[in-house]
Amino acid sequence: MPKIHVLLTKEEIDEHKISEEQIMVVFDVLLATTTIISALKDGAKEVIPVLDMAEARQTFEELGDDDCILAGEYDGLTLDGFYSPNPLALRDVVKDQTLILSTTNGTVAVKKSASAHKVYCASLLNNLSVSKKIKTDHTDQTIVIVCAGSGGVFNIEDFYGAGHLLSELLAETSYDLTDSAFAALTFYEGLKDQPTQVLQKSSVGRMLSKHQLDHVLEFVAQKNLYDLVPELSDGRILIEHSSEKI
Repeated sequence: MPKIHVLLTKEEIDEHKISEEQIMVVFDVLLATTTIISALKDGAKEVIPVLDMAEARQTFEELGDDDCILAGEYDGLTLDGFYSPNPLALRDVVKDQTLILSTTNGTVAVKKSASAHKVYCASLLNNLSVSKKIKTDHTDQTIVIVCAGSGGVFNIEDFYGAGHLLSELLAETSYDLTDSAFAALTFYEGLKDQPTQVLQKSSVGRMLSKHQLDHVLEFVAQKNLYDLVPELSDGRILIEHSSEKI
């Protein structure tokens, strides 16, 4: 029976222990992985995750491509000269563009996971599609779900997202859950009908609400909106297919 483990922050990723047999699924629900998913659905050609502003600017210069845009934040503040990484703010500018994305937690978590056999980006928006991909293509591999967290601190929105994915995976399939995975599933099951409330009560959600971004939380809280599985390949995040609704 395949095993599923949940890491509570990106700092728990030990790059030396990642196996080529492992599947890593990264969550940064507010907002990096949600932004990646939304941008690709909205027509971005690809997303390039980077560690920080310096790497973002260097990547932009190296590509030398008019079809690139920069988006990013650090500690919740939009980087100077960058688009906000808010998925709704990017909706009208990403079509046919390469999005170079720098965030405090999510893009770092994706890059730290890169040596795994496969790395997928997940959020509430696409968990059903990610679960189908895993159950179809990775029937006997260990799954490591990575909650990006916030600056080394646990956060509930990623834990809730991980629990939602676990709920979808366990539909008609059996897995060996570690304690952290079981805890995420149990947390989700107790609040499965309250995604918006969970996001609003999280520390990052409260910050977004303070900046009048409750409409973003409502968008992010939608479950299984997109049939879309972003995958990291050679440093770029791409998709195989997408549609508006599953």
